[in-house]
Amino acid sequence: MKPRTLTAFLLVPVVFQLLTGTAAGGEKTLLDLRGKWKLELGDDPRWAEPGFSDKDWASVSAPAKWETQGFPGYDGYGWYRRTFDAPADWANKRLYLNLGQIDDIDEVYLNGRFIGFNGSFPPDYETAYGNTRHYPIPPGTIIPGGRNVIAVRVYDSEMGGGIVQGPLQIQEDTTPLVLAQSLEGKWKFTKGDDLAWAQPGFNDKGWQAVEVPSFWETQGFKHYDGYGWYRLRFRPSDALKDQHLILFMGKIDDFDEVYLNGERIGKTGRFDDSAEPSGSNILYRNWRAYTIPAGLLKFRADNVIAVRVYDMFMHGGIYEGPVGLVRREDYMKWESASAKEEKQKNPWRFFEWFFN
Repeated sequence: MKPRTLTAFLLVPVVFQLLTGTAAGGEKTLLDLRGKWKLELGDDPRWAEPGFSDKDWASVSAPAKWETQGFPGYDGYGWYRRTFDAPADWANKRLYLNLGQIDDIDEVYLNGRFIGFNGSFPPDYETAYGNTRHYPIPPGTIIPGGRNVIAVRVYDSEMGGGIVQGPLQIQEDTTPLVLAQSLEGKWKFTKGDDLAWAQPGFNDKGWQAVEVPSFWETQGFKHYDGYGWYRLRFRPSDALKDQHLILFMGKIDDFDEVYLNGERIGKTGRFDDSAEPSGSNILYRNWRAYTIPAGLLKFRADNVIAVRVYDMFMHGGIYEGPVGLVRREDYMKWESASAKEEKQKNPWRFFEWFFN
């Protein structure tokens, strides 16, 4: 073992202690959700609806095992619900919902919209009890200046169950990227793979309309792993003519190739003649930013973005924004600010030095 590696190993407990009290770089807490939630045992899809009355449900604390709150020895399904008021100034914020750790599996709904999940429910049971739940909140899901409802479907297979560890919070991205033109909203999507779908003249009329950004599993393609394609037809603002522009595609799970008017302008992962692309299994965490070559973008005419995505397992698709056109100078400011915050707030960079 190298000396640096040995030192890093000995300091793991110290760094872990720091991490437990440190928010992810670039995010700040807007609302602490620890405290009283409503809980009902059983399973009913109506319980995801914001208008459902949970007044007769048990009042429990979260985070805490449900076994310690009047439900000893219970294994199976349970639902949590929590209401909160969102300030009016949340309208244009990029938000995240953190639900700590859930034992074992969860599906999360916000105002009736399915926004994320971890693990796999029976009969194809796969636990996710050790995962930290960190869900991007899709644009338009929060009701600013109004009442909002979180509903969490949970399945516990044995021993402790429920929302068992924190933090529980709504956070804001504190280093937002300034979009010159947003491309978020309705895109076309289909499963499968055909490079002809990259061409601007292809007819995608029969494809399904989906929201971007948002996991494809939350939009009718649950449990789908493999290739999927997105397409968007748009016209850029005349104000962007003669600007140096970048197409920012947010975060994509797992690999992608991005085409603009039939020309590939960027990729993440290695695509070749094999059935599956390859690359690191943590590339889904990376932001996608691709330079638009001069002269490729057409003004006062339709342009077509086509995104080829390959998902290895669990979540898939263009799942986190922002998504849109960015001026190069704005991108450079954001990149510099993000790198500075990450360096200050992410202790794991300590390990990158020691283990390399």
